[in-house]
Amino acid sequence: MATEIVTEPPQSTLSGVARVLVHAGKLNARTAEEVARSARDQRRSFVSAVISAQALTSAELAHTLSSALAVPLLDLDAVDVQRLPQNLVDTRTLSQFQVLVLGKRGNRLFIGGADPTDQEAVDRIKFATQLTPEWVIVEYDKLIKIVDAKSATASETLESIVAGDFDFDVEEQDPNAKADEDVSTEVEDAPVVRFLQKMLIDAINMRASDLHFEPYEATYRVRFRIDGELREITQPPVAIKDKLASRIKVISRLDIAEKRVPQDGRMKLKFGNRAIDFRISTLPTLFGEKIVIRILDPSSARLGVDALGYEKDEKDRLMQAIRRPYGMILVTGPTGSGKTVSLYTCLNILNQPGVNISTVEDPAEINLPGINQVNVNDKAGMNFATALKAFLRQDPDIIMVGEIRDLETADIAIKAAQTGHLVLSTLHTNDAPTTLTRLSNMGVPAFNIASSVILITAQRLARRLCESCKAPADYPREALLRAGYRPEEIDGSWKPYKAVGCSACNNGYRGRVGLYQVMPITESVQRCILSEGTALDIAQQALREGVRDLRQSGLIKVRAGVTTLEEVISVTNQ
Repeated sequence: MATEIVTEPPQSTLSGVARVLVHAGKLNARTAEEVARSARDQRRSFVSAVISAQALTSAELAHTLSSALAVPLLDLDAVDVQRLPQNLVDTRTLSQFQVLVLGKRGNRLFIGGADPTDQEAVDRIKFATQLTPEWVIVEYDKLIKIVDAKSATASETLESIVAGDFDFDVEEQDPNAKADEDVSTEVEDAPVVRFLQKMLIDAINMRASDLHFEPYEATYRVRFRIDGELREITQPPVAIKDKLASRIKVISRLDIAEKRVPQDGRMKLKFGNRAIDFRISTLPTLFGEKIVIRILDPSSARLGVDALGYEKDEKDRLMQAIRRPYGMILVTGPTGSGKTVSLYTCLNILNQPGVNISTVEDPAEINLPGINQVNVNDKAGMNFATALKAFLRQDPDIIMVGEIRDLETADIAIKAAQTGHLVLSTLHTNDAPTTLTRLSNMGVPAFNIASSVILITAQRLARRLCESCKAPADYPREALLRAGYRPEEIDGSWKPYKAVGCSACNNGYRGRVGLYQVMPITESVQRCILSEGTALDIAQQALREGVRDLRQSGLIKVRAGVTTLEEVISVTNQ
């Protein structure tokens, strides 16, 4: 009896879902080839083509793929769509690849889709979020309803924005200013206008502090800085980079034709009765202009000193200092450490009808009614020193100088502090004691420093743990000792926490908290300054008087479960 040999038709052209369905016996090879060809011709996915051809139902397809590929299966009818994570992946990407974001745990992102073999979707989402996508299979018909509804909602939002709910406060351009021939086309390009507006709305909703528009040779990417960390949000077509740059320049009142030198500007968005300011910086790069937009939220100055994260003794020292009738208060730290918000919080407390407050900044970031704010304009000869001299003839009570950069500014500010004015300013130094030696190195005499400076605050911003997902951490005792804890503090009465990650946060963190070194200039510290003591001598004297350094301040936040040990070590770097 001859043995019958069954040969399977060649499947060399089949891949992904088609190959899985043929091997599972749900489709024959010829039908799979026809459906695949139809999908290519119509530029649609194989899954949508096989459902449209009624070769399989959505439920049959989902169960088959789940069994064959050992991927979890989820019924979307049991999911509350309104509670799914928002803004982790942009709506356009979700619509393009027909997927949903279902949840986030640690660095894993769970995405629901009908085609778990779609590697391009995985690569794109991984690149955009810096998370590792993991598939969960869902039924195609239920998935499409939700994805289409989300896309429609996003479109309606954009349409309402363009219709007038969202408006730029734009001044007329100088009619004599030079412009490119195609400027009018560039700045009024509707897709570019909608894209920029959507990026700004997304940035505000995601609590971003900065937006980066970055052109490269073959790509163009947009990144947001959220809680101090940059995250890639999307990669728009490279072709829009010049039109987008022109649009931003128009609304921030910059020279559209000038693309060879950096420019700085401002713009304002109006949401009904609410207005948000943005600071714009352009920078010519090899492949176009990189643009950074900083979000300036006036509400941050009205949060109150308690929201900044000062410990009680630190807050008391600060409040005592700003209530003094005269003297100089300095806030120090690197760029982005929250110095401006701290100064404006103090000014907001001091801003009373009977007080004359003047500020000079480069530029003024937050507009506070009742305070006379002046912008530095080097081209016109208005620098910090010039403004300070003018302030002294304006009968001021309180003066804020955005930054002390040179001896002339420092000298005028100190004389103002010695002649009955309260002066607030910033310096870029690592901690409070080195601020005093920095002033000395600028050429300020030691007796002037000792007699004028009344308090110095050094600060950093650490990411705050998400209250929804933080979990206890087990650190070795040696690691806690190396970080700076004393042996008696590691007594088991408290437990440090670690970042986990959930749909409500950014890799386990949500928001930031300040770490502070608040050092009053006492008589002992004054003697140390007058005897030309080093920063180390001043730091040791301050420590004897109960002033914590930045690391010790951070360790208190770790004990309170506000942040992690890793975050404190990273930002204090001692």
